[in-house]
Formats: sequence, structure tokens, C-alpha cells
Amino acid sequence: MYTHAPDGYDCPFCAMVRGEDNEPWCTQADVVRRDAKTTAWVNGRWWLNNPGGVIVVPNEHVENLYGLDRELASDIHETARRIALAMRRAFRCDGTSTRQHNEPGALQEVWHYHLHVFPRWVGDELYGSDARLTTPEERAPYAAGLRDALR
Repeated sequence: MYTHAPDGYDCPFCAMVRGEDNEPWCTQADVVRRDAKTTAWVNGRWWLNNPGGVIVVPNEHVENLYGLDRELASDIHETARRIALAMRRAFRCDGTSTRQHNEPGALQEVWHYHLHVFPRWVGDELYGSDARLTTPEERAPYAAGLRDALR
């Protein structure tokens, strides 16, 4: 029900969970938190004024919000909460936002549930700015800062 992944879908987020790189989008060096239920990494796509955004995924392949059970949804949001607090400490941002999409009509692009956590600054225009692909070198200090702040 409500699935859109094509037959034989090779999920890039499952690859990250398994410990494989998904270049050019992300590598294992981008991972900032991993536990039994979730994995979180610095997103390779950054919006203009919001560097260091993070993607949180369940380790289990679940395509979208509709397939999450209560416990897994709670685990994902606990990881997102920890990431948001770490962003406040590491980036000294003014706040944080989360964003999540389900199905093509909502612009879901990867067929694995994921929750974006963004550092926010007053007037940053997150929802009106363009995104770009970053390099591992650009992401490295953000990932290191978040890992330190998560300790």
C-alpha cells in the first residue's frame, strides 16, 4: 500500500546503513550517529544558507511514513531530537527545522523513509533557496562538529 519503489530498487539509504558509501551524495565519513534502530549523516545536498543538514533514517527499510510503527517512529524522532540539540551546540544556529516527504506527490525522491534536520538562522530562506551537491571535504568539519556535540 502506498509504495512507489520500482521492482529491484537498489536503495541508497540501505547501502549507507550497511556501511557502504553512496557517492557522490554521502560516505561513511558523513555518519554522525548510528544505533540499533537509526542512522544519521550529514546530507550531501545543502541549501544555500543551511550547511550541515542531516538525514535520519530507520535502519530497517521502510518506504515512507505510512509504514512506520510507533516504536520505530519514536526511535527516529529521538535521534532527530539529539541531532537538533547537537546542531544548536555545534553550529550555534538560531533554531532547527525538520522536513519529511511521502510519495511522488510530495516530492519524495528516495524510497526509504528519511527525516531531514536543518540548522536554521533568522532570515535564512530555507524553503525558498536552491540546493547544491557538496564535497566530502566541505561536509567533514560539520560531521566532526556534530559527532563531538553528540558525545
